Amino acid sequence: MSKDIDSAPGWTPGLRDTPVASLARAVLAHPDKILFDFSGEKTTYAEFDALSNRMAHALQALGVKAGATVTSLFDNHLDAVVLWIALNKLSAVSVPLNTALKGEFLRHQVADSGAEIVVCDAAYAPRLFEVAGHLQGIRRLLVRGVVENGCPDVGFAIESLDDHRGHDTTPLAELPDPAALNALIYTSGTTGPSKGCMISGNQMCHVARLLLRAAPFGPNDVLWTPLPLFHMNAIATGVVSTLLVGGTISIAPRFSVSGFWPAVEASGATVVSILGALGTLLAQAPDNDAMRRCFGQIHTVKGNPFTEDIKAIWRTRFGSRHIGSNAYGLTEALITSVPAGEPVPPGSSGRCAPEFDVRIFDDQDNPLPPGQAGEVVCRPLHPDIMFKGYWRRAEDTQKVMGNMWFHTGDIGKFDEAGFFYFVDRKKDYLRRRGENISSFEMESAILQHPDIEQVAVHAVRSNLGEDDLKVTAKRVAGAQLTEEALCRWMVDRVPYYAVPRYIEFRAELPVNPQGRVLKYQLRDEGVTPATWDIESSTIKVQR
Repeated sequence: MSKDIDSAPGWTPGLRDTPVASLARAVLAHPDKILFDFSGEKTTYAEFDALSNRMAHALQALGVKAGATVTSLFDNHLDAVVLWIALNKLSAVSVPLNTALKGEFLRHQVADSGAEIVVCDAAYAPRLFEVAGHLQGIRRLLVRGVVENGCPDVGFAIESLDDHRGHDTTPLAELPDPAALNALIYTSGTTGPSKGCMISGNQMCHVARLLLRAAPFGPNDVLWTPLPLFHMNAIATGVVSTLLVGGTISIAPRFSVSGFWPAVEASGATVVSILGALGTLLAQAPDNDAMRRCFGQIHTVKGNPFTEDIKAIWRTRFGSRHIGSNAYGLTEALITSVPAGEPVPPGSSGRCAPEFDVRIFDDQDNPLPPGQAGEVVCRPLHPDIMFKGYWRRAEDTQKVMGNMWFHTGDIGKFDEAGFFYFVDRKKDYLRRRGENISSFEMESAILQHPDIEQVAVHAVRSNLGEDDLKVTAKRVAGAQLTEEALCRWMVDRVPYYAVPRYIEFRAELPVNPQGRVLKYQLRDEGVTPATWDIESSTIKVQR
């Protein structure tokens, strides 16, 4: 792995880097090699470089300058990455938004980005039309494809992206500064409005290199991913990692359990980048012919979290050798990892990355010793490897930088050997009967029940001074599981102090546009009329 990355032409280990510079090196080294494969639509390194040059010049003609933001609503396709790199070649800032956004969620992020130009797939244009009256800053919308039912008069120009792909393939005069903003990646905003994390080009490359240490691949590999290109995972772990090693990346439009192995077979993928939950679904899915033909083809599965049981299934059933990335971080900073091949204790996310100082603090910002859980804080030891703050939100940035440490809002701990363990999100951390309870661990346990599709474990107000525990869950379609039956099932599977007092089944759980459950809403709703109470049952919880 190290040879593939660190011997890249034009790059010296220890120096700062950018995706644009890594593309330039790769084009010099192997211009005719396939870089992108979008469901059979293949593009070489040189072709991609030319396409992004053309679009960069076209955007420049529209007035896009260094530091300007351009917002996009794109599915997974070649134009999504062409636009991103084209903007970076101008030292402009890409703002890819989650395609699930609509209404106020969409209006807020578009307006907050400050973009004058928005680019979108035709399917998402009507959502922008609906909030156009509150988007006074936009002057031009570039649409990929044809909008059904036409375009209304919304106060800004609506034009075809095809008219702005450009013709000039001349390289841009200068490479972007590694410290310059590369993208704004919006956080999920579970407790308030979403905030744009300011990500530099060098941070993109740092994240890619850190995860390449944990799950290496090389120039002869094909990486397959269905992850959306509006997230750091697909951009940095997928595209930038591929640029750094000179490989090929196959990007699917979406994830499908039934379509996974046929896609792997068609693409020739040897590495996949997915989420741990998707890995579990695949491990539990029935056999199919494509799966059998692909046995041993995938040597590395990148993603977190994978339980030890699921890792064992991937090794024995699918012939994969390396499963999981053993890394921990947020959009703001990726701060733990382990070089591939180093043994990692079960449940650990690796060691502190050498580029960061990572500590565990109590509520007064005092450091805690190994074995004690507290808030995870960090600070970088090298320039431009952590987010540069929240876009246009100096006060929010200052809040998370207490005593000059970035406070992640997560609870974790280190063991005596220096291995890190994620415990929970701080705002979801529960204390009951003198014991701390991890909602993350509780949810993982409850999801093992075959009749549970989705679950949130959260606190509700108690008149006893500590939290009462509530489980709010969605059952699998057709399941007849009762609240009491679920509680009895948990009695045998969780600590006595973690058996919930309250359980409520709902048809749907409230989620944000990223699909994360809005626990603050559930906490505020508390004990509803539909809530079951263990104290009304005959269940007796013993120590």
